[in-house]
Amino acid sequence: MEIVESIPDLAVQDPPGEDFSASDLSWTKFGTEERHDDVALIHYDRVDAFIIGECCNVEFPTRFHIERGRKRSKGSLKEYKPDEYLEYRLYWCSFGPENYGEGGGILPSRRYRLNTRNRAARPQSMRGCTCHFIVKRLYARPSLALLIYNNRRHVNKSGFVCHGPLDRDAIGPGAKNIPYICNEIQQQTMSMIYLGIPEENVLAKHIEGIQRYCGSDAKVNSLAAQYVHKLGMIIKRSTHELDLDDQASIRLWVERNKKSVFFCQDASENDPFILGVQTEWQLQQMIRFGHRSLIAADSTFGIKKLKYPLCTLLVFDSRQHALPVAWIITRTIAKPDVSKWMKALHDRVLAVDPTWKVNGFLVDDAAAEIDPIREIFSCTVLFSLWRIRRSWLRNIIKKCSNIEVQREIFKRLGNIVYSIWDGTDPFVALEELSQDFVDQMAFLQYFKATWVPKFEMWLTTMKTLPLASQEASGAIEAYHVKLKVRLYDDSHLGALQRVDWLVHKLTTELHSSYWLDRYADESDSFQNVKAEYIATTSWNRALQIPDAAVTLDCMDNSFAKVLSQKDSTIARLVWNPGSEFAHCDCEWSMQGNLCKHVIKVNMICGNLQSYRPSMSFQSFNEILDSLSKKPADDSIALDLSTAWTHQMLDQIRKLVELNQANNIGTIVNNMPLRWVAKKGRTSVGRPSTLALLPSSANNNSTSSAAKKKQKRKRLSRLC
Repeated sequence: MEIVESIPDLAVQDPPGEDFSASDLSWTKFGTEERHDDVALIHYDRVDAFIIGECCNVEFPTRFHIERGRKRSKGSLKEYKPDEYLEYRLYWCSFGPENYGEGGGILPSRRYRLNTRNRAARPQSMRGCTCHFIVKRLYARPSLALLIYNNRRHVNKSGFVCHGPLDRDAIGPGAKNIPYICNEIQQQTMSMIYLGIPEENVLAKHIEGIQRYCGSDAKVNSLAAQYVHKLGMIIKRSTHELDLDDQASIRLWVERNKKSVFFCQDASENDPFILGVQTEWQLQQMIRFGHRSLIAADSTFGIKKLKYPLCTLLVFDSRQHALPVAWIITRTIAKPDVSKWMKALHDRVLAVDPTWKVNGFLVDDAAAEIDPIREIFSCTVLFSLWRIRRSWLRNIIKKCSNIEVQREIFKRLGNIVYSIWDGTDPFVALEELSQDFVDQMAFLQYFKATWVPKFEMWLTTMKTLPLASQEASGAIEAYHVKLKVRLYDDSHLGALQRVDWLVHKLTTELHSSYWLDRYADESDSFQNVKAEYIATTSWNRALQIPDAAVTLDCMDNSFAKVLSQKDSTIARLVWNPGSEFAHCDCEWSMQGNLCKHVIKVNMICGNLQSYRPSMSFQSFNEILDSLSKKPADDSIALDLSTAWTHQMLDQIRKLVELNQANNIGTIVNNMPLRWVAKKGRTSVGRPSTLALLPSSANNNSTSSAAKKKQKRKRLSRLC
């Protein structure tokens, strides 16, 4: 085949049909005699059709995932070659590139005895497939995409077929006749089994997924039934105890699940135990929902019951629900130890997407180390009130029997927190609270022993850091409640002091639950699961309450009533409306949770002048005021304050514009050009002001740039 050395010599192809594959294209050798690849040129808007066609290969049905990607801004290159990219994406078959078979070779099949003590793996995943291709959106011609197929065969490094109906080593009887395909179907089947869904329903959904690829067939259905039954038996017989010794057991688990561990440090005399767990799916969600968004921490779960406390990092998904993307099991909160696992996690994300960046990090513990967050994630740190509110309310309800006393104490505690803005001495108010409720000895003893010693630290943190909204607090609390229900099952109380049990529980049942929730919502399937998922947070439940169902007190704004949507004869009483420390008499609130009635009332009060604004809004105003205040003298501090204020106002303006826009394209077109990193460019556009410089200055800059370029070349040869 003749080798082409120039992109313009390639013909643009547009195969007929909705989808097409590599077999529908004419491939050309592109490059030099020493190094060349198979390439084809197509329209960029048909790239998805090509990927779908490649996934539907009859002999090797699969999915392709983005293994690596890079982007450039239009106008960032002053000089470029015809094959320079505007967007670059490396697509790899989802059965690779790693090989998770036994010893990195083949996976166990039915002719071998399976070790049923281990948690069931995804048998058809990560077989070391080397099939991959590159999609380049051309910089010079953005409407076209250059396809570069590096390896079209679905084989491993040894050259053997490693998945699909032609793979004789696949799990299950007659695997060569039925393609047990796709990580999505595998994870769906496993999730349903872990969640205890009846086998008949699991099988029906499994067959439905398979039929999308190979059609309906009686033999296929029979083999699928055997596979689902076998997989269910493996999961039911699996155990978290890989060894009687917990430390040895967790070492074995880490060795067998390296893909799901981003940091591990064994306990020693000098170093504490730290285990960071993140599955591939969680990594994808962290990149997807964490980029230019928020990350939150549920930081001290199980501090009294578990062997090691559990810290969970959360992102907010498309419905603003808290989604766990990493679990850290450790007892240490020291800055050096926190920096270790946080940097390992950050580096793991950047290895997949170098452009990933988080805008804010929510903490819920005043004792948390925030310096590592600022140093590693380079973002703003916010504080969420959900933990302190939940702890106070739960203990008030538990230790004070009179509901009127409960309402008043909770209101007074809320006023103490509000005092950080109105100038009132919080410790004087705290002393008055102790005198007014001297008969509530049980609660006062708890509060003085638990909170008074660190009360100043908590108030300082709330005043120093921006406060998170009630929606974010409600989402974090919803995750915390779900985690508590999953882990603190009576049947597992004897295993709470084992780390291997905790890891097993997180990566099987809890992970499966959230995976199925997201899958049901995005694919519009499992309607019962989807409906339950949507109503998970109190914020979403509050949105279902009409404004007409809320009645506010017109006398002194001391309470509000919310009519029940199920029974109009029932009305819930919300005391201290408009405050984060409002008290409701519904069952959910009496368990210490932030209920939908409180949120709905606060939504309405937030639009009324007669009620004070929320704490998060007051915190926001305080930051704006502090930035806009003129310093005592005309100094650099004034310039810095002005710059910060205008920067924040500009970001707010852009956010409002984005929310109100009907067409995202108009906003993108109006955005300024973005300067790319020096490492990722060959040359960059220069400001127009350079053209106004004298010619001698231009000559000097050109000669200095040439010297730097020569120096970089010499250094690259040395490296």
